[in-house]
Amino acid sequence: MKEILRHLFEYKSFSRKEAYEILTNIATGKYDTHQIAAFMTAYGMRSIRVEELGGFRDAMYDLCLKMDFQGYDLIDMCGTGGDGKNTFNISTLASFVVAGAGYKVAKHGNVGVSSGCGSSNVMEYLGYQFTNDKDVLQKQLDESNICFLHAPLFHPAMKTVAPIRRALGVKTFFNMLGPLTNPANPKFQSVGVFSLELARLYGYLYQNTEKQYSIIHALDGYDEISLTGDFKVINNQGESYYSVEEFGFEAVKAEDLAGGDNVEEAAKIFREIIEGKGNTVQNNVVLTNAAFAIKTFHPEKTFGDCYYEAEESLLGLKALDSLKKLTNA
Repeated sequence: MKEILRHLFEYKSFSRKEAYEILTNIATGKYDTHQIAAFMTAYGMRSIRVEELGGFRDAMYDLCLKMDFQGYDLIDMCGTGGDGKNTFNISTLASFVVAGAGYKVAKHGNVGVSSGCGSSNVMEYLGYQFTNDKDVLQKQLDESNICFLHAPLFHPAMKTVAPIRRALGVKTFFNMLGPLTNPANPKFQSVGVFSLELARLYGYLYQNTEKQYSIIHALDGYDEISLTGDFKVINNQGESYYSVEEFGFEAVKAEDLAGGDNVEEAAKIFREIIEGKGNTVQNNVVLTNAAFAIKTFHPEKTFGDCYYEAEESLLGLKALDSLKKLTNA
């Protein structure tokens, strides 16, 4: 590890193979916690290269407990987190909206590290039992159109780094890996990232796969469509720039997206929205993210058609039905 840290301090990059070996060694306990913390801290002070991200991704995925759900057209709507915005759980709510609209969702998630409440925090609070039992997860997909893949149950590396990430309390390169390492390897992916640079790196990686993807970045720093300002979407068709106004919305204020100060408050906001009691701003943000996920399945559809599908799911309480079936499963 001393040589690796020296390499970083000299502003040198790693090959894909070297990155693969580093993450494998982290996951298998070859380094002590102080060394890992030093590596994560030093690494967080530089830009990641596509070869490094690819190597880290390959190692995480090769080491994980894989879930092969054959015959299912799955989508994940996992954001990187790490944007420091502390919004309500937009992507998790949008996942249930998409499930309520009839699509199969394999949601990859974790507890909050650099934010107060991650998707796993709110799901656990709402009564969901984490599992890596494939039969149980497949039953949930069949009955609820959604299953939840709690990252630490599938990724050995998480067991080693979770306490270190919590202690550091800031985003690390592990934030970048979450959406790339879903154990179900879904064919469809709608992913939000915290920087435009990372969005383009994701685009380079996804170009070499068979995925249908939408990579989303709000230009004011959100890892989802926040409607606080303009945003970019990179997908199989190319790169597009969108303004809030072209969808018929007015830009919203950051405080309108507040996620609460603790898990209880976050879960309360979550329940209000999924029960059809959200305000206009909350609903519009959730539905816009869900619409772009549906459009990932159907790029030929207009945004309006996809938004209508999402709206029917949320306000028709189909998303709530998916949640009820999932938490009772």
